[in-house]
Amino acid sequence: MNTSTSAEQGRSQVLQPPDWPRPKGYANGVAVCGRQVFIAGMIGWDAEQRFPSDDFVAQTRQALANIVAVLKEAGGRPEHLVRMTWFVTDKREYLAAGRGVGQAFRELIGCYSVAMTAVQVVALIEDQAKIEIEATAVIPD
Repeated sequence: MNTSTSAEQGRSQVLQPPDWPRPKGYANGVAVCGRQVFIAGMIGWDAEQRFPSDDFVAQTRQALANIVAVLKEAGGRPEHLVRMTWFVTDKREYLAAGRGVGQAFRELIGCYSVAMTAVQVVALIEDQAKIEIEATAVIPD
């Protein structure tokens, strides 16, 4: 069953095979038409490239805020996000922070109709970074 998302997301459609369980916190796939915006990996530092916190949730919140800021430069909004890849340095820390990460995601992004992948990596280029998130958005025509 292909389930359409809300009207505020333009022409995007969440792709959900009928015999698969519904995922929690992401979409299996998204189909959309429009202007594509590719956002480089964002980490938990501020506009001055300083880390306000070493806390995983705080760094995630900042990385998401950075994505929203770059997206705004393209004339986009969080509901235009269609894909994210999360790189984390500690899988257990990521899983333990699930509630706080979910809250930050809901507050800054709003919806879970984004195709997402999360992978653990040995390290990120910035030593203090605990998470890096790449994003793709499509702004409807």
